[in-house]
Amino acid sequence: MSEIKIKEEIEVIEEQLKIQSVDIQLKEEIEISEEPIPLTEGFYLVKHDELDLGEHQITLKEEKPYECSQFDKDFSLNSHLKTPQRTHTRDKPYQCRQCDKAFSWISYLIRHQETHTGEKPYQCSHCDKAFSRKGNLLEHQTRHTGEKPYQCSQCDKAFSHNSNLKTHQRSHTGEKPYQCRQCDKAFSFKGTLIEHQRTHTGEKPYQCSQCDKAFLQNSRLKIHHRTHTGEKPYQCSQCDKAFSVRHVLIEHQRTHTGEKPYQCSQCDKAFSQNSHLKRHQKVHTGEKPYQCNQCDKAFSHNGSLIRHQLTQHTE
Repeated sequence: MSEIKIKEEIEVIEEQLKIQSVDIQLKEEIEISEEPIPLTEGFYLVKHDELDLGEHQITLKEEKPYECSQFDKDFSLNSHLKTPQRTHTRDKPYQCRQCDKAFSWISYLIRHQETHTGEKPYQCSHCDKAFSRKGNLLEHQTRHTGEKPYQCSQCDKAFSHNSNLKTHQRSHTGEKPYQCRQCDKAFSFKGTLIEHQRTHTGEKPYQCSQCDKAFLQNSRLKIHHRTHTGEKPYQCSQCDKAFSVRHVLIEHQRTHTGEKPYQCSQCDKAFSQNSHLKRHQKVHTGEKPYQCNQCDKAFSHNGSLIRHQLTQHTE
């Protein structure tokens, strides 16, 4: 657990034990307990009255002679060993009294109880947003400061939120935990699964406000909007051309570099754009999808059809 996460856990409990949103009976259970109370994995709420350190403190034992048989973690007391194993056994002894949810750790129960009160005591000093947890406020404030404390151990990318780092790490592990129930495809990100599922349902929730077109993805709607606004945010660094879509800029830049990454599998020709390769491949397949509506001739390319109609069917 990182230093940032440890501080967050400590601050959450220290603050939450002072406010009324924590269940009163839960507070009493904490106050009368003679044993360390499991706060979160590896951390315990213990009393230090005799040291005048405040009624509740969180400590992490340095000596850890007892090894967990199911995970690479050690614990300082045998009685403590039993509690962290809830991670493996899924034991959830902390029950919310306002709904049917239960939790393995007392910190998770305390956080959950905030969903019932709606209380958000932590106000951002830079904007009007407020949060129920101090840790969420601290993470939010990195948006204003630009701080990115969560560093990927496998590449040079860093993130302002731990959740974003965890999501990014799937790009290294190849993990795809989100499985489509209607086909065999799986995805690294939940949002990608949701977008994919619309290919099965036909749902297009993103409606253009200026025409009747709708889209599966919000990103597609944003690109489409540029056809109305004329915006071209992608500027070529080698000439004065600009483009509304990034991939069109990438294809254009190949006119400067001469790169032709799309290779025909049936001959030695290569192309700068995939669309040009597909058009060329019709030479090999003999496919002629462009049919003249005034005679029986058909063509491999739309340009050939237009040229035919101009020369053969115009008065």
